[in-house]
Amino acid sequence: MEFADSVVIITGAGNGIGAAMARKFAALGARTVLADLDSDAVRSVADEVGGLAVPGDVAGEQGVNALVEAAMAEHGRIDVFCANAGIGRNGGPEADEDAWAASWEVNVMSHVRAARAVLPHWLERGKGHFLGTASAAGLLTMLGSAPYSVTKHAAVAFAEYLNITYADKGVTAQALCPQGVRTQLLEATGETGQILMGATAIEATDVAEMVAEKLGGEEFLILPHPEVADYYALRAAQPERWQGGMRKLQRKVEKRPV
Repeated sequence: MEFADSVVIITGAGNGIGAAMARKFAALGARTVLADLDSDAVRSVADEVGGLAVPGDVAGEQGVNALVEAAMAEHGRIDVFCANAGIGRNGGPEADEDAWAASWEVNVMSHVRAARAVLPHWLERGKGHFLGTASAAGLLTMLGSAPYSVTKHAAVAFAEYLNITYADKGVTAQALCPQGVRTQLLEATGETGQILMGATAIEATDVAEMVAEKLGGEEFLILPHPEVADYYALRAAQPERWQGGMRKLQRKVEKRPV
């Protein structure tokens, strides 16, 4: 896509992938509107790139509506919405209700509410693009975190729904699915994350470079780790073999004989 003079909203823009995308898009000429719970961090990034900071919780309907209204008041239109904010909660079925509820709210429903807020504007214009930051876990799985794996699968499914339903009306969507990225989220996974992703983890700037290259293109999945496409194909074609390999990794994480 052409970034020059485009208006781009990015959530979770105070750190990590969101901040890296803000810097990259601004360098290409985009006008950015940045949101994050960390008000100091997002204001710092916005000052750096000449963007508009909208600190606060934009997972809920009230917050995302205020974010969209601020962007419209400042720029009169929105070209791209990057639903990038996300959280990771560890555990399986035993994870408590708060962990599951927070994961659904931030990783899934924030995307739904964002789309609900911008779709009327985009359909009226006949143009708009939605980028949902999911994860390779949304195509595969994340050992040790059922809430993260399940909700990231849902985030991919929602972006797919948007693209199928609205692309012929000019509103398109893509899903960003990186594997390990050196951010606070990876650090929070601890030893398990390092075993699974530490060796292949990339920088947030690498992700932003690929997004800038692929955004608005024909590829629905943006995969900063190209090997994820092979894993995804294997998972679909040979699920038993795929799960067997993942069970070996699970035993490694649990320090049991492989």
